[in-house]
Amino acid sequence: MGQALCCVQVDQSTVAMKEHFGKFDTVLDPGCHCLPWCFGYRMAGTLSLRVQQLDVRCETKTKDNVFVTVVASIQYRAVAQNASDAFYKLTNTKAQIQSYVFDVIRASVPRLLLDSVFEQKNEIAKAVEEELEKAMSAYGFEIVQTLIVDIEPDVHVKRAMNEINAAARMRVATNEKAEAEKILQIKKAEGEAESKYLSGLGIARQRQAIVDGLRDSVLAFSENVPGTSAKDVMDMVLVTQYFDTMKEIGASSKASAVFIPHGPGAVKDITSQIREGLLQGQSVVDQ
Repeated sequence: MGQALCCVQVDQSTVAMKEHFGKFDTVLDPGCHCLPWCFGYRMAGTLSLRVQQLDVRCETKTKDNVFVTVVASIQYRAVAQNASDAFYKLTNTKAQIQSYVFDVIRASVPRLLLDSVFEQKNEIAKAVEEELEKAMSAYGFEIVQTLIVDIEPDVHVKRAMNEINAAARMRVATNEKAEAEKILQIKKAEGEAESKYLSGLGIARQRQAIVDGLRDSVLAFSENVPGTSAKDVMDMVLVTQYFDTMKEIGASSKASAVFIPHGPGAVKDITSQIREGLLQGQSVVDQ
């Protein structure tokens, strides 16, 4: 806006108030206008038609007695058709808007719990916008948008909320870990049981094969060597197995020692013990 002689310039997106001897005369649109000051005409001021934003910080208390700071962003503009009302009726537009925002927020938030404040911030913004639209339209202003951009609890409350959340997540993680360990132990026990079952089947089949082999060896030896009895053949087989066992123990690379009495008499004793064990086992089966 500029002024030279009796001409004034009104910038784009701006209107000017023309007065005649101090009384409002008309609204000047953007462009160049002639105001003969000698006849009592003057420009009282200008009014921007651009959208403006006002950030309002309001501290209030929730229903569960937690103090929070609510930050509301109000986007507003003057209506060109009511520019004179917007210019003359309000001395401080921002202070007026701030008062209405305080009134609505401090009437809405105390009815809500802290968690509900976060969940219903859109409803709070809508309530603020409706109240402002109803109040500011009488002064020539339009509310474009109202946003609740931030809700800030007290720092101690925020820390407590984070600790509660962390504790809840830790409890869930602990339960999940315990459940995983439980499943692992169950699967391990099932695997061990299956392994022992299969191992038992293998040992039973191995022993059955040994018994069958010994029976066949005894029968074949008795048929091929006249004058020998089954007892003689069994003694020879047991001695052979005894020496095979001694050989395996000696060839083992493990650092362990096994003391077995060795000698002709010891072999005879071992043979007698094995034979007696077999006979006792057979007698039990026969009973």
